[in-house]
Amino acid sequence: MKKNKHQGFTLIELMIVVAIIGILSAIALPAYQDYTRRAHVTEGLHIAGGAKTAIAEYYSSMGVYPTDNATAGITAANLIQGNALRSLQIDSSRIILTYNTRVKAGATIIIQGSEQGASFTWTCTGGTVPAVYRPTSCR
Repeated sequence: MKKNKHQGFTLIELMIVVAIIGILSAIALPAYQDYTRRAHVTEGLHIAGGAKTAIAEYYSSMGVYPTDNATAGITAANLIQGNALRSLQIDSSRIILTYNTRVKAGATIIIQGSEQGASFTWTCTGGTVPAVYRPTSCR
């Protein structure tokens, strides 16, 4: 009996594998980029938690909304930054988050606060960040 000593892959088999890897990466890369942008937007919303507290406390004690970051007792807008967050600005009952190029240069999310009895509610549907990058609660 003769043994076949053929080892390795043929050129066509290697080309098929390379084509499959190319197709998978063409699908995965855009999905991964959207995922990372969503994570960066969420980071800004987490950083805004302190500003929400500052606005609610100021309103509770003074009966009016703070006019800016200094009035609310927090750091200047351009000094509050994150990995993708360029600035956080308080404007009355609104928090304006401005993002850098990791999301979209200059894109914003506006978080609007409103007092209802003894509690505050927050909505984040305003701004220019595309809906695809926003959390579900902000679309």
